[in-house]
Amino acid sequence: MANNNGIVLKMDNITKTFPGVIALDDVSIELYKGEVLGILGENGAGKSTLIKILAGNYIKDSGSIFVDGQKFEIKNPSEAMASGIRVIYQELNSLNNLTVAENIFVGEQLVKSPFKIVDWKAMNKRAAEILNELNVDLDPNAIIGDLSISEKQVVEIAKAISKEAKILVMDEPTAALSEEETQSLFKIINTLKTKGVSIIYISHRLKEIFEITDRVVILRDGKKVGLRKTVETDANELVTLMVGRDIKEMYPKREVLIGETVLEVKNLNAEGFNDISFNLRKGEILGIFGLLGSGRTALVKALFGANKIHSGEIIINGKKANIKSPKIARDEKIGLVPLDRKVEGLALHLGVKENVTLANIEDLGKGFLINKKLEKIKAGKWVKEMGIKTPTLEQEVNSLSGGNQQKVVLAKWLESGSKIIILNEPTRGIDVGAKIEIYKLMQNLCEEGSAVIMISSELPEILSIADRILVMSKGRITAQYSRTEATEEKLLQSACI
Repeated sequence: MANNNGIVLKMDNITKTFPGVIALDDVSIELYKGEVLGILGENGAGKSTLIKILAGNYIKDSGSIFVDGQKFEIKNPSEAMASGIRVIYQELNSLNNLTVAENIFVGEQLVKSPFKIVDWKAMNKRAAEILNELNVDLDPNAIIGDLSISEKQVVEIAKAISKEAKILVMDEPTAALSEEETQSLFKIINTLKTKGVSIIYISHRLKEIFEITDRVVILRDGKKVGLRKTVETDANELVTLMVGRDIKEMYPKREVLIGETVLEVKNLNAEGFNDISFNLRKGEILGIFGLLGSGRTALVKALFGANKIHSGEIIINGKKANIKSPKIARDEKIGLVPLDRKVEGLALHLGVKENVTLANIEDLGKGFLINKKLEKIKAGKWVKEMGIKTPTLEQEVNSLSGGNQQKVVLAKWLESGSKIIILNEPTRGIDVGAKIEIYKLMQNLCEEGSAVIMISSELPEILSIADRILVMSKGRITAQYSRTEATEEKLLQSACI
């Protein structure tokens, strides 16, 4: 067990305050050589603050940090790196126009003496060696911008290894990865463990915590509320520590009366999928499950008018619809909460009220004649109804938590009158408490007569929340299950056909 190898990192009694907020209150953690230590907590629990102190982005108010028994006053990122600490953030810091090798050695290129000319041959060779150590087949000359997110993440890990990282911090590393890519990442993590690298692993996904960590620290409201060996705990205990709720409350599925068909899709074809047919009924949550490349995102984009349909029919409330654009989809009362809310769902530097009314702004007037009072009333209604936590309606959505951002996107489509709501990975990157709130909102929508299509990669989520599940593989529907029929094994088998 990693505990026998000695303490690599000790953060003792760390406290950090911001105006009016105690972000960390006397928090202590220890990390052992060759260990993966999970850190769990809701948004606002203090995870990010703790990591930013370790990375040198924040300066602690009090407490001590020891690396290999030596005390460090980490006041900036350079001092953190000098002590062997590397952080890979969820938003990757890749230089897309450079090669893999150039990214790995950025700022520390290998040079030939005596003229300090960059030694490209040596750099490519060393990059290949590092990638080989990670058991990764990646061309050092490949351009970063051409790589997938998972491949970019591997390059970030290789960059850390090239600088002899003792401690590697991974912040939500699988948020944008498929199940297959996640398993590849876990293999790399296990390789790093055997080489003695110690890893702090932050994730909202409990399944991953149990799969990859040795121990887990739980934070709540800036305090450390628990430390458990992973093999000696369970999901119920961790959820209770994080949010003060039993895990039975996590998937609040209520029985809703399923009504008439509101959407029919007949033999639909477009780029990414072929010959798709299904229906959706009032009050129903229809789940769509599939692995990366299955065509599920391409399908919902086509339903929303963002992907061109080649052939087939979409029938809404018994009438054929010609959905050529998102505007037409909106007029047909279809709303889409996209996979990447920050890129496709929100105007990040606008306020909450502007984002809520964005899809229905013509109802407020034009240009300088927008009725600001009405805009405030409409946005305020949804902030209250959906429990969006924001200091003011003018607050930039960029500063809200992931869960509250997701609620703002959903509020936008409800304000525009959408009755068919498509949710693509609705709980991606948000904490357990916010997930429960999103599930309850979905149930409320169905009780009020809407219908929901939910894409999800999280098997416990889709099995618990969906009334019916379609499985896609290679652009086709390969199976359909009712909630009572579906199991993890059946979904995965159907997704691999």
